[in-house]
Amino acid sequence: QVQLVESGGGLVQAGGSLRLSCAASGRSVSTYAMGWFRQTPGKVREFVATIAPSAPSTYYVDSVKGRFAISRDNAKNMVYLQMNSLKPEDTAVYYCASSPVGCSGYRCASVRYDYWGQGTQVTVSS
Repeated sequence: QVQLVESGGGLVQAGGSLRLSCAASGRSVSTYAMGWFRQTPGKVREFVATIAPSAPSTYYVDSVKGRFAISRDNAKNMVYLQMNSLKPEDTAVYYCASSPVGCSGYRCASVRYDYWGQGTQVTVSS
């Protein structure tokens, strides 16, 4: 049974930082592509960032490039999303997900993700 549990969301002022964490069990983050997605009410879930086992390992949606960084700790089986210079438009529920499809780089943005966490709310005030 694969489980993903996010934490680290909260309320922050514009320009601030948050680090989201995703604790994985039942599947190794070192051998499967992991992604972060976000969703606001009434909108389609949006890809944010991905980290894959093989190079190029990371890829980001243009709107967060240079501000967000995805990483993983293989020993702890955790994935992180460091979010800096946050903007009000980053407000959303953020989800961690795992993909069974082998991919790397930008291809991991559009593959099927079969396990999802419950989400963590990030609110950025102006």
